Amino acid sequence: MKPFEVTESPIDPQKYADYVLHTGAGAVTLFTGHVREWTHGVRTVYLAYEAYVPMAEKKLAQIGEEMEAKWPGIRTAIAHRIGELHLSDIAVVIAVSSPHRKAAYEANEYAIERIKELVPIWKKEIWEDGQEWQGAQKKYPDKGADAQ
Repeated sequence: MKPFEVTESPIDPQKYADYVLHTGAGAVTLFTGHVREWTHGVRTVYLAYEAYVPMAEKKLAQIGEEMEAKWPGIRTAIAHRIGELHLSDIAVVIAVSSPHRKAAYEANEYAIERIKELVPIWKKEIWEDGQEWQGAQKKYPDKGADAQ
């Protein structure tokens, strides 16, 4: 298992929690982001994620390094799934251990925000009546040309 990875396989959150757990950890936070059915009143059928995998994994590791500098003593593992994901599938998992709970919570929240800002992973929402690329990837015409 790599602690920072992009995968096409279903994500098992427990393996990431196990990776960060150690005898100095007083807390482990585990965040899982799932495909939800409704967003702003529109029903999602499924999501399609794409990534530039080598760069995405480097950026996930960079986020882990940032977190360890900001919260000494933590251990982190992050995985993001790509491909076609259906309702309730796990898209992302972030596991953080720390000596105390506050740092684990703060670091976990920091990680998801940095992933959205930094990591080259693109999400297309497929609805009953259309589809659209979401987030920063709208800046890239080749990713949004088929949105209508």
